[in-house]
Amino acid sequence: MANADRSAEQFRKMTETPIPKLILSLAAPTILSMLITSIYNLADTFFVGQISTSASGAVGIVSSLMAILQALGFMLGHGSGSIISRSLGSQNTDAATRFASTSFFTALVFGGIITAAGLLTLPDFMMLLGSTETILPHACAYARYILLAAPIMMSSLVMNNILRYEGKASFAMIGLVTGGLLNIALDPLFIFGLGMGTAGAGLATALSQTISFCILLSMFLRGKTVSQFRITAVTRSPAEFGTILMTGMPSFGRQGLNSIGGMLLNIAARGYGDAAVAGMSIVSRIFMFIISVAIGTGQGFQPVAGFNYGAQKYRRVQQACLFTMATSFCFLSVILTACWFNAETLIRLFRDDPEVTAVALPAFRYQCFAMLLQPVIVAGNMLFQSIGKSGRATFLACCRQGVFFIPLILTLPRAFGLLGVEICQPIADVLTFFVTVPFLFPFLRQLVRMDEAEAAEV
Repeated sequence: MANADRSAEQFRKMTETPIPKLILSLAAPTILSMLITSIYNLADTFFVGQISTSASGAVGIVSSLMAILQALGFMLGHGSGSIISRSLGSQNTDAATRFASTSFFTALVFGGIITAAGLLTLPDFMMLLGSTETILPHACAYARYILLAAPIMMSSLVMNNILRYEGKASFAMIGLVTGGLLNIALDPLFIFGLGMGTAGAGLATALSQTISFCILLSMFLRGKTVSQFRITAVTRSPAEFGTILMTGMPSFGRQGLNSIGGMLLNIAARGYGDAAVAGMSIVSRIFMFIISVAIGTGQGFQPVAGFNYGAQKYRRVQQACLFTMATSFCFLSVILTACWFNAETLIRLFRDDPEVTAVALPAFRYQCFAMLLQPVIVAGNMLFQSIGKSGRATFLACCRQGVFFIPLILTLPRAFGLLGVEICQPIADVLTFFVTVPFLFPFLRQLVRMDEAEAAEV
């Protein structure tokens, strides 16, 4: 099929398919991809947790490193993807290829810089991320392989997001699910079978990410996409490169602050010992899995918002946003109910240590309530980013882990001790919800007025 035909077919699909069917068809592979990604993160937590409490704490430390890689990868992927979906909505395929190529090759370069800088300063870097002296050897062994794979991990995130924004979520799913399942299989082989310990978890992640990278890249090389990767298509315009960065800034803010927040959480928890670091790490990983449902549904919504906003079908954007929030809330309600009644069993699955459970269980309970607010928070942020409202999207993205969480984690533990560490994230979520509402719902009403005005002109 010619590139023009693929573009026209995709345009019709994204702008004419009924909203529920369209979002669910895009969200299903995205949710599965997110769940598998979260499962292999949980697999690292589970298998490493069998070594020792200190090794379990290393997973939380390296999570902050991975959040840095995700911050840059998502910034370039979401930044270019949002522009690509709106370009395809206005049927400009040349711009799609230009922005795809620019983000992909930039990710490879940024990843290489992080690899070099991280390996040269590894022990100090891990201590900066919140490691204790006893956790440090495990953290360094784990992080070394993650750093080596940094260029591949970042460029994979770019490709994954471009595929989603083109409405090809099933292609992205194939690469991510294959890599995730391979990671789960390799963890016990390397950690226990080859006796590599925490280094085995890092090597398993690096190899699985490399396989995922090759699968995702093949989608572009075999012409399965509208946008293409060509080194000659990389933009020479500082303005266009700046547009990618500004459009992706909400993702950078969100993921970058996740890294800073995780680092500060580790530092606050380490004052109460390795068990506290391990306990909070386990809770964080479990809720990364749970929130992936809301994020996956939201990512199914993003290309719908971008395409239809670019095509000036504003009422469809509003309908898609409302459907996304309602669907996410229903999914999360079921999952959180099951988790609430099995909380202690879940925590002990990852580290059967009474001291770890004593820290993790209260934090888990508090977070269950706050998680019900995520459908509104996620949909609001993804709507504004997908349609190019980067200022609002960046502010909202920075609220949860930055504007609210960072001051809370710096003050509440001093006032309430370990309880302060446990309640920071739920309080930050509640505050973010109340900030998101006055941004989101008036804009949804504005979309209806814009659609009526567009219809009147026609």
